[in-house]
Amino acid sequence: MGTHAHTHDRGEGCCTAPDVLARAERLCRERDLQFTRLRREVLETVAAARGPLGAYDIAERLSLPGRRVAAVSVYRALDFLTELGLVHRIASRNAFVSCAHDHGAAEGLVFLICRSCGGIDETTAPEVEAGLDRALARAGFRPASRILEVEGECGACRDRASEG
Repeated sequence: MGTHAHTHDRGEGCCTAPDVLARAERLCRERDLQFTRLRREVLETVAAARGPLGAYDIAERLSLPGRRVAAVSVYRALDFLTELGLVHRIASRNAFVSCAHDHGAAEGLVFLICRSCGGIDETTAPEVEAGLDRALARAGFRPASRILEVEGECGACRDRASEG
């Protein structure tokens, strides 16, 4: 389907915490941005998760006795991380996944969300993007972002179902 596919549900491959953190440090250094302790902790938490996390889940994981992290602070950190392409928001889940690779400026993303296991794969689909570009041009619409979400069943779950 696409030019690349990355899994966001197993904590492996492109989205390991060290890869994501190294990319974050590099981007912040190159752009002269602050990679604050909270931003780092939020990114580490999302990168270490085995699936998408919501802001309240992240705040809960970061809160310790005597140190409560407010969800509004987590949302601010997530906004920063999203703008840098370090995390992606899964709108249908109101949750976030990490990403350690660079996307092209006009590269639209397609998230494949498995209803059975909850896994999320990321891919691109140039043929879908081309059709979407034409439809947007006809409508005179300029999108701020282009992320599509498709729900269904992943290959691993289909394979397990056919074995049983």
